[in-house]
Amino acid sequence: MKIRYLHFWDVTTAQAGRLQTQLSGQVLLEPLVCRPRLVAGLDCAFSPDRKYIAAAAVVLKLENFEVVETAIAHLPVQFPYIPGLLSFREAPACLAAAAKLKNKPNIFLIDGQGLAHPRRLGLACHLGLFFDLPTIGCAKSRLIGQYGRLPAQKGSCTRLIDKEELIGYVLRTRTGVKPLFISPGHRITFEQAVEVVLACCTRYRLPEPTRLAHQLIGRLKHQL
Repeated sequence: MKIRYLHFWDVTTAQAGRLQTQLSGQVLLEPLVCRPRLVAGLDCAFSPDRKYIAAAAVVLKLENFEVVETAIAHLPVQFPYIPGLLSFREAPACLAAAAKLKNKPNIFLIDGQGLAHPRRLGLACHLGLFFDLPTIGCAKSRLIGQYGRLPAQKGSCTRLIDKEELIGYVLRTRTGVKPLFISPGHRITFEQAVEVVLACCTRYRLPEPTRLAHQLIGRLKHQL
């Protein structure tokens, strides 16, 4: 899969913050032109000693969740752990895994934030700009924003707001379990991001693409 080049990764924390602000202006919120056929999940994990990071990409057919292809990559960790700048720590390995894919997905679901980020450039936005493809942030926890009451039933959702701005939705993907925090990454609308995530959910909390990527990387991280 071809990936765009946007910037170097050898940057200071101050440079990383400025890059996020600059790149956030390139994120597009636009409707999907057609229903996705191939959906990919991306997840990453660190080695037990935290010196290496591994990423897994899993491509599925949306109609039946048949696995089409998987790819993995691992790299030395080059950037410190700083909340709000995690994409500079995780994105290089994710890009390396995605670059190995022979099939080009129509959309990526990313285990991380999209627009629901202080500078509106979470991992899903950052990767979406490199891929120039639709991406969705499917985070398991809230980074920023406030939301109201959320019913316990699957499919319930409520708006995630930061400084009076819509930054995502809090979505119940399984009845009675903790919700996910869904936000657009690139080239998709808020409402379509929720629709795609629900279409990818079966009987688990996580959508199938990121769930399978999470399982794959979980098996591999102890081998680093």
